Amino acid sequence: MDVHKSDYTNVFATVSSYLGWGTSGTTADDDLSAVCCDDESSYERLLRRAKAEDLTEVSGIGCLYQSGVDRLGRPVVVFVGKWFPFNKINLDKAMLYLITLLDPIVKGDYVIAYFHTLTSNNNYPSFSWLKEVYNVLPYKYKKNLKAFYVVHPTFWTKMMTWWFTTFMAPAIKQKVHSLPGVEYLYAVMAPDQLEIPAFITEYDMTINGLRYFQPTLAT
Repeated sequence: MDVHKSDYTNVFATVSSYLGWGTSGTTADDDLSAVCCDDESSYERLLRRAKAEDLTEVSGIGCLYQSGVDRLGRPVVVFVGKWFPFNKINLDKAMLYLITLLDPIVKGDYVIAYFHTLTSNNNYPSFSWLKEVYNVLPYKYKKNLKAFYVVHPTFWTKMMTWWFTTFMAPAIKQKVHSLPGVEYLYAVMAPDQLEIPAFITEYDMTINGLRYFQPTLAT
């Protein structure tokens, strides 16, 4: 199928609108600069709220949690995309739960494993919400994130990752890695350190088979 230049223009316009880039001449960098000075105070306020509020509505979903450490001893944060009901969840509480879970972890190096397995449109966060979350998180979140693994990527995740890391988060662009299967993670973390739902491993076996990757570990 031929893709015309106008199609790219339409995609750019749609995504730009999603990101909140209007016609006033401001860019994503301008937006980030505007909120930079207030990042810490906003974050501290949210952290106090996170510690005070009941977040069991979000924590009970089980879409975000820490699962062991990688081979360098860094905490592994797991995000299960299929279990994130973006269109139904209270997004304020979702952000507060993310903060209360990650705040003690991001004081040092850490990695994130995002599983896009069997997700649908109902699980996809909007660009505007991602931008809000990214802007409110202080520098330590970006600096100490050493790797972001996207397992079972699709065209949507690849497009989203490219836009997000190009226009909003270039500092983490080289830290994002797309992996076609779970076993590729075993090169960087031991299997017994990775706790994931059964549907992910079942799907992985369906599309990749058994023992399709044997990591070569440094000795």
